Amino acid sequence: MEASIGFPIETIIVFLVLSVGAIAIDMYAHGDDKPIPLKSAALWSVFWVLISLAFAGYLHWHHGAEVASLFVTGYALEKVLSVDNLFVMMAIFSWFSVPDGYRHRVLYWGIMGAIVFRLIFVAIGTSLLMLGPWVEMAFAAIVAWTAVMMLKSGGDEDSIEDYSQHMAFRSVKKLFPVWPKLHGHKFLMTQKDVDHELAQPGNEDVQVGRTGKAKYYATPLLLCLAVIELSDVMFAFDSVPAVIAVSREPLIVFSAMMFAILGLRTLYFVLEALKQYLVHLEKAVVALLFFIAGKLALNASNHLFDHGYSIDATTSLVIVLITLAIGIVASVMFPEKADHTDTVSIDEK
Repeated sequence: MEASIGFPIETIIVFLVLSVGAIAIDMYAHGDDKPIPLKSAALWSVFWVLISLAFAGYLHWHHGAEVASLFVTGYALEKVLSVDNLFVMMAIFSWFSVPDGYRHRVLYWGIMGAIVFRLIFVAIGTSLLMLGPWVEMAFAAIVAWTAVMMLKSGGDEDSIEDYSQHMAFRSVKKLFPVWPKLHGHKFLMTQKDVDHELAQPGNEDVQVGRTGKAKYYATPLLLCLAVIELSDVMFAFDSVPAVIAVSREPLIVFSAMMFAILGLRTLYFVLEALKQYLVHLEKAVVALLFFIAGKLALNASNHLFDHGYSIDATTSLVIVLITLAIGIVASVMFPEKADHTDTVSIDEK
């Protein structure tokens, strides 16, 4: 039977101190527009893992081994599911031709948005589970459907999505006229900025999508951020039910997702350098999704029919870690040739 810890104030305080403190340190360390080198990104990724393990240690000491196992399982699951989302972000950055030095700024705001949406989805998801075991069955179907979709799309990795047709892209263009060139790391430009740019040699024929004056103009960075945010919202519909399968406790679910998400910004740059070596990791993610769907269905059927079969927290953690290890080892032992795709200039969109 899963432990239930509610919302003890001391645990919430420890969680907030660790997460907010780590965010402040990260913002201070990466406040400029310089690309994050692989070595630095790897060290920062280790830093975020250590922060997460520190919170797991506190949970073990304060609430017991089972609760700590639930947190670590949820954390590992969200982390590996996020890898696929990071690969999507790489494609988005490539399509928008965002320089390396600006990517961590876009990722920062994208991750802040992801935290807010996860909080909303976790609150809704854990509340829905109170309606009965049939909700668990529905969540199991969602997770299984995600795994099937990943299997079907496995052969379409070479296709390049046209993000100019993305709903987020078109929504931003309805709200703001678009200045089609980067303007430093700004997401928005004022009319004064645009007038200054139009006066520069070579910009006389630039089209900004509207005649007359406007208070603000969107830059390619804002369009890119909007696409990333909406893509992450769609990803959350799949990942939140998967992590809720590990625990129904909102604090465990959200803290596991929060710590996993906070380390994504630096993990992005690690994966960008190593993506050609992790060719079989997505297969491990698919296998984990099928496992989680089965775990949800097993729990739900146990509530409905009382057959007595269930998967405990420790077993779930072992299965998650072993599956991840198999995916990584297989990638090292059976590498595939890296693919090369072309990028599209924002001026052509």
